[in-house]
Amino acid sequence: MFPETVTVALITGFQVSTTIFASGLATFCFILITGKKIPLYYGSSFAYLTAISSMVAAEGTADQIASFKATGILPPELISYAQFGIILSGLISIAAGLLVRFSGRSAVEKILPPAITGSVAMIIGLTLAGNALGDAIPKAGAYDSAMTSSWIVVSLVTLLSTIIYSRYLRGLMGQLPLLLGALTGCAFAVVMYLAGDINLFRKIPEAALDASLWKLGDGSIFAVPAFTFPRVSLAAAAAIMPIAIATIPESTAHIYQLDIYVNDLAKKKGLDKKYNLVDKLDRNLIGDGLCDMISGFVGGPAGTNYGENISTMAISKVFSIPVLITASIIAMVISFFTPLIQVIYGIPVAVIGGLEIYLFGAIAAQGIAIMIDKGVDMFSSKNIAVIATIMVIGIGGNYAFGGNIPLFGINVPCIAGAAIFGIALNALLSIGEKKHNNPDIDKAATEVTVETSENND
Repeated sequence: MFPETVTVALITGFQVSTTIFASGLATFCFILITGKKIPLYYGSSFAYLTAISSMVAAEGTADQIASFKATGILPPELISYAQFGIILSGLISIAAGLLVRFSGRSAVEKILPPAITGSVAMIIGLTLAGNALGDAIPKAGAYDSAMTSSWIVVSLVTLLSTIIYSRYLRGLMGQLPLLLGALTGCAFAVVMYLAGDINLFRKIPEAALDASLWKLGDGSIFAVPAFTFPRVSLAAAAAIMPIAIATIPESTAHIYQLDIYVNDLAKKKGLDKKYNLVDKLDRNLIGDGLCDMISGFVGGPAGTNYGENISTMAISKVFSIPVLITASIIAMVISFFTPLIQVIYGIPVAVIGGLEIYLFGAIAAQGIAIMIDKGVDMFSSKNIAVIATIMVIGIGGNYAFGGNIPLFGINVPCIAGAAIFGIALNALLSIGEKKHNNPDIDKAATEVTVETSENND
């Protein structure tokens, strides 16, 4: 998960060292919050990328935005605003967890059916398409023809190698397409430099070390991550808080998958013990929300528990809480190691652009997968209405208004507005709708969903 967590920081402008530290700290806290019963690792979520961009556009001054474009790092003030929204987004997951605890697992899906969560995931990916191509292909006239051509070639090499790795690699290597794709792109950039003296690599921005709380000497070996504190921002809250809606079904699916893998391994080892992880869904959601708050408080991006983590554990057959605790501590320790941070910041923008094309498209595709997996009736007039309005408000708001829709004198972030409108419309159209109350049907649907998720992994 390391390359994905780091990529989120590079795209959003959060401090890389702080992001790595926050990931380890949140994982450590998640394990404690869930009573050391759920072996999951917390990493940065791509779902929040558009929300962060909308917040920056709404709250950032011209100088701050120019600084971000020049250095690749958000000014501390903007990170502090984002932290406020991230902390509040944790309340959504906590509320979902409490709803599951007191009303059962089906309660969340009544409010957030797959027609909504799938559509929101789709617009999150599609609204980022412009960012991906903007990084993969430099603007006309920005560089000479040789640099521009090299930039595009490196982006294509990164994209195609990542796709090939994700398609054909198996086992543990099959869980690392992003890392291997990035390494391939960087290796090709080295070849371009040696062959034609075209340097696509970057230097670590001064802002990365200037914001450090303490450095050993000049900070070239050891530097404390740049921790910041949240600052109140209504724009950040409006943009970021509703995005947690898209991560709740993902987190729910993960606990079902984990339950299957853990109990299957226990059975193969002849252990006469049942690990009822599904019954801990409420803890998982509450833990997710609290970890968003923890990460946000120290200056890290919002996150979730990763499906890649679950697949890797299933392949390695290691579901050890002590191992995850060790991994979380290692993450916190290496965040102080400046040479690693320098290597990460040195990754060419062309490589990041190639990864983004794959990643953002995959996010949109996952939205479609959610609706297929859950059997959303695409001939239902209610579902069509909900999906259609969410898609047009979310995508149209991004391309027509730059991510913030002017509505009654206020700027409403397009994804947040689309999600809220979809929830309200679904609730309105559900009035008087007949529902079956057959527990056998519910159980069968759950089993099919879990089995499909397992096969997808």
